Amino acid sequence: MENLKEGLISRLKEYFDVEKLGLLLGELLIDIVIAVIVMAFFYLLWLILNHFIKGWLIRRFNKTSAAFVETIVKFVLLSLGLISALSSAGIKTTALLGSLGVAGLTIGFALRDTMSNIISGFLIFMDRPFTIDDLVEIEGRYGRVDRISLRTTRIITNDGKMLAVPNAEIMNKTVTSYTNFPHLRLDIPVTVAVTENLDSVRSILISLVNEDDDYMIDPLPSVVVDQLNDYNVTIELRVWLKNEREHVTKRFELREKVFKALTSAGIDMPFETIQLAPHRVAVEMMSDRDTK
Repeated sequence: MENLKEGLISRLKEYFDVEKLGLLLGELLIDIVIAVIVMAFFYLLWLILNHFIKGWLIRRFNKTSAAFVETIVKFVLLSLGLISALSSAGIKTTALLGSLGVAGLTIGFALRDTMSNIISGFLIFMDRPFTIDDLVEIEGRYGRVDRISLRTTRIITNDGKMLAVPNAEIMNKTVTSYTNFPHLRLDIPVTVAVTENLDSVRSILISLVNEDDDYMIDPLPSVVVDQLNDYNVTIELRVWLKNEREHVTKRFELREKVFKALTSAGIDMPFETIQLAPHRVAVEMMSDRDTK
């Protein structure tokens, strides 16, 4: 029994030798420091390259293409940095990559949403439904495209909020772009009474547009009858805007001008009304109750 105890103690001393543990920890610390230095070198290399090539890429191509190349170069450089850092730390990257290949199906299933966003990011860069600085609307979310990455598209809204929309969601939704064409038409609906002279109303609205140089004269602005209701007529002022990027501001401005101009001219603008009639059955029941 004593021999067994002494043998066990000697074995534990061999495994937990302070001197050996110190050497192992020292080697591990050195490997970690070297790996960090290597990774920091590749990251610094990326920052230097990005500083010098970003402006050239924008001048050579455009902001969207430059962002795509920038993303690819960053991914490649940092991936090489990670592999080099692991190799410098004594990790056999070949065996590691081989084991990752075996576990690829499991990893791919776990990261299926991320992979879907990355693939959608490539498709957005290739298909170009919109570009950086475009004004877009996605499922009621309106704003300016600030950045397109492999995973998300960042949109800055009118109230200064930043929306990070997954690329896979963008590929599966209807995207409305307000800047793919040089001009944009504004449609301003307004209701007037059925007794009003439509020619006079049309003249007032057209004069508002002709006084503003931000609107085009070709195509000509127009006023059309959109709906005929019981108590009013819905007409629509249609005008083409020269600078499509101002359409939100000009839409609000033109609505206010239309309201003020028609009010000043004494044009009646009634809303649709609902006429309520008493229920005949209820009246008969009340009269029967009174007779009793």
